[in-house]
Amino acid sequence: MWEVVGQTRTVSLLQRSLEQGVVAHAYLFIGPPHVGKMTLALDLAKALNCEAAEPPCGTCASCQKIASAKHADVQIIGLAGDRNSGEAKLQTEISIDQIREMQHSASLPPFEGSFKVFIIDGAELLSHEAANSLLKTLEEPAGKVIFILLTSSERLLPATIVSRCQRLELTPLAATEIETALCSRRDIEMPKAKLLAGLCRGCFGWALSAACDDELLQQRAERLERLLRVISGDGEERFNYALQLATQFSRNRALVGENLDLWLNWWRDLLLVKAGCSSLITNTDLEAMLTSHAQDYSLGQIRDFITSIQMALEQLKQNANPQLALEVLMLSIPRRGD
Repeated sequence: MWEVVGQTRTVSLLQRSLEQGVVAHAYLFIGPPHVGKMTLALDLAKALNCEAAEPPCGTCASCQKIASAKHADVQIIGLAGDRNSGEAKLQTEISIDQIREMQHSASLPPFEGSFKVFIIDGAELLSHEAANSLLKTLEEPAGKVIFILLTSSERLLPATIVSRCQRLELTPLAATEIETALCSRRDIEMPKAKLLAGLCRGCFGWALSAACDDELLQQRAERLERLLRVISGDGEERFNYALQLATQFSRNRALVGENLDLWLNWWRDLLLVKAGCSSLITNTDLEAMLTSHAQDYSLGQIRDFITSIQMALEQLKQNANPQLALEVLMLSIPRRGD
């Protein structure tokens, strides 16, 4: 049983490859954070090593070991190989030492399964030296070894690496599909499932995490509170916030992206409320607040600022100066009541 939710086309392609015995030596799974890349990679690792007639069964000893990260032939390489170490939090690149260690392991035959599977999580974070070293391995693939690279930013990967992988794109899911999965898999009540399905922007992994951990929704509430303070604040408040985000950007790009996505959701909801389409908003639990705030802006103001947020996100993806891009965004915040 494939654990990944949705992604029917991609799963079908992988199933056909397994049935026909034509599995690629390297895959590149592309998609936004929490869309299911890691789940699909583990599903593929299970299928390659499954002991049942119809892989992946999810219940055999091999599948169970992979699910619990105890299979000797399935390894995950990412920021901080030891995710529990204190030093791991400071690591910003996947190092060449990690890749060399992986290459040594890949040179050995499978220990307990049929295939060795190496999952590189956040492949765009490979250092220059690590990427060059990995490229040599991909150019000379070994039998019974499969590499699965996961990335949310394909453009940050060397084209030479991309060209040596089978590229599979995972797309965000429809909100209704996520609602159904949350209700059926986790027995989440429909109002909460609808809220999470809207907030996750098509990425089931985030919705599932938020359903199990109230802290994620608490973090959202705190970020929204800061957003509203910045919108109502003076120039100093806004520029301090821009500086804070720019400083965070050097350590955690994803966190800054999540904050700007939150802004984007809020202002899109304001646009929908202003246009009389409240039934389509994402922040369903804040409809009354959105209705109140929407009265303070014109449709043109809201639309223009949405464009400004989208431009800032694109500039950050293209490695523009983060402080400059964010300061320009702060200057674009419309005045209430104008």
